Amino acid sequence: MDDGERTQRPHVLFGFDGTAENEAAMRWAVGEARCRGLDLVMLHCWHWPYASGHVDRDAETIMKRAGENLLERGVHRARELGAPGAVHGRLTRGPAAQALLRASATAELVVIGAHERLDAGATALELPARATRPVIVVRDVDGRARPRGPVVAGVDGTARSDAVLGFAFEAAALRGWDLQVVYGCWEPGAVIDSELALFNDRELLEKTRAAELEEAVGPWRDRHPTVDMTVSLLLERPCEALRDAVEHAGLLVLGDRGTGWDPLGATSTGMLRSAPCPVAIVPGGGAG
Repeated sequence: MDDGERTQRPHVLFGFDGTAENEAAMRWAVGEARCRGLDLVMLHCWHWPYASGHVDRDAETIMKRAGENLLERGVHRARELGAPGAVHGRLTRGPAAQALLRASATAELVVIGAHERLDAGATALELPARATRPVIVVRDVDGRARPRGPVVAGVDGTARSDAVLGFAFEAAALRGWDLQVVYGCWEPGAVIDSELALFNDRELLEKTRAAELEEAVGPWRDRHPTVDMTVSLLLERPCEALRDAVEHAGLLVLGDRGTGWDPLGATSTGMLRSAPCPVAIVPGGGAG
């Protein structure tokens, strides 16, 4: 359990911090490993509380040993929860977001927990914005058990939705859950100039966006004919369109459609902060 330990087998990476709030995320990580038939790698980052450059070998040894003991208990707990394959513990020095980002390069996907409040700079916001693998953020909002489905996918009808749809269809198929695809298409500030006129004709806007949505969803529906899917096209802003859908969802899947100053985009950032269910952020470069 040192920084050099690597696993070459396909795996789910789980950010483990040993807190009670992390239990919900651990259960989800074990479930992901189980339904995908993957190993589980649990990464724990120990924190150096002193100023940079401060040297205290004895204190460092104690902190690393405490981290090893905590991680050992976490690995044992994951096995109790029914992790299907090998469970690997990896101990490294923080910051957590940077360590998880490095480790995620070899993972199939990443699962992390989040506290109820997500401030700027939180790992649950920083990691999904930078990772090249899907990241599932699990917030234990009120301790209640989440429903068994459906999967809700928030899309925008463009090619950027392809990775989101692929991941969402796969997640629904693996779990035997229904899938609801939601497109809140009232985004006049996010379209090219030639499309602005659509927002003066609601009927034309709805017809145009419905055709785009069908073109995006059709190939994935054909690949997963057993998934019971519904499509909701709403003339609302994306967060408003998703608000009711996620209230009873088991998982929300979104993309990373942001800008340089906001890598995740307003919708993904807002839903990470407010959605009562786990949220998967799928990078546009691939998934599913």
